[in-house]
Amino acid sequence: MWMSNTQDRRDDITQDRDHVGLKDTFASRRYFRKFEAITQHLNRVAAVMQGEGRLAERDVEILTRYIVQMSFTFKALSMKYLMAGRGNRIGGVLSMDRVESGFPVFSELMLMANDAQQAARHLENMPSVDALKDEMVRKVVGDREVPVKLQYALSQRLYYEELLKGDMFWARNDPRAIWEHGLEGRRTYTLHWAVYDSQINLPTVYILDVEDTGRTALPKDQRRWPEAQAHLMGQSMEGLKLLTIAKGFDEAFDDLHPKRLRRFHIGPMYSSAFTLQSGPMRDVLREAKSPAGEDWALAWTIEELESERVTEARSGWFGTVEREVFALDPFAGRGADTGATRMERAIIMPQRPFAVLEEKQPAGFASVRKFVVSKSGAVLSV
Repeated sequence: MWMSNTQDRRDDITQDRDHVGLKDTFASRRYFRKFEAITQHLNRVAAVMQGEGRLAERDVEILTRYIVQMSFTFKALSMKYLMAGRGNRIGGVLSMDRVESGFPVFSELMLMANDAQQAARHLENMPSVDALKDEMVRKVVGDREVPVKLQYALSQRLYYEELLKGDMFWARNDPRAIWEHGLEGRRTYTLHWAVYDSQINLPTVYILDVEDTGRTALPKDQRRWPEAQAHLMGQSMEGLKLLTIAKGFDEAFDDLHPKRLRRFHIGPMYSSAFTLQSGPMRDVLREAKSPAGEDWALAWTIEELESERVTEARSGWFGTVEREVFALDPFAGRGADTGATRMERAIIMPQRPFAVLEEKQPAGFASVRKFVVSKSGAVLSV
């Protein structure tokens, strides 16, 4: 249920089961300011983990790229809904998942992708930014009216300009290949891709180290590379274990050998002002009574699967191919459950909620890494 100190914010939203529409201008702007800050903190968390040796430099480079793309996506959406709630036919309403993720719903990214295809056409028929600002001044000074419609037109102009710049985090971000090195006829690549999961409304990033024994370099192979991209995107679902994804790829391509697969779940985001998740974090944020901008926490989960050894398997009548045997978590049989070699959960939060979390010590959080954001913006690993 809503917290007492957010009772006055109930009218800022429209509710529909698990999704919520931010219909108030100030609620919408608070929401996007929160995510603007969170994406900056994510980059700092990745840098801290690299400094600790828990993430490789290449992984951090890839993660930073997707986090920056996420920030561009949120910036574009903030322009689209800048005038939310300012009129019956003005502004529209952002739909967010208030229970599962705290992020915008999947359909928002699909609509944004459609808008991006037509951004140039919209901009052709729109007045320039300067022309709209001049008209707004005349409306205020001459007619002494708030130029709401002109403000909305300007916000949409800025929205389409952001889309035209590109480099967004889309619902599907197809695989890319980075050549690492070649040794004894084997090329090694780092493949990376990302999706916005439609079931849980969360961004998920995948990184795969693969050895290539094919004749043609994978990114230049007009047969294998499109097939590999399609296969990986088709397997990028929250419900599939890393072991299932890696084994499926290994068996589908005899000359591509997956050596290490990582999956990064970014979220969910908890906020006393916007979300209704149940469990310990809701109680922590409620008791913290943090000021606006500091009433949040973000979960971050890393799954990792590594190849332990290689075996030979028959192929055809006389041939053999390499097949990977993956190492699973040896503790208490968890590997069979998680389908991963290891899994690490972390949570990022400002100082005040962290202090309450440490005081309450809720069950299940002892093994969760904590990253604390100071008032100056520095990130500390606990």
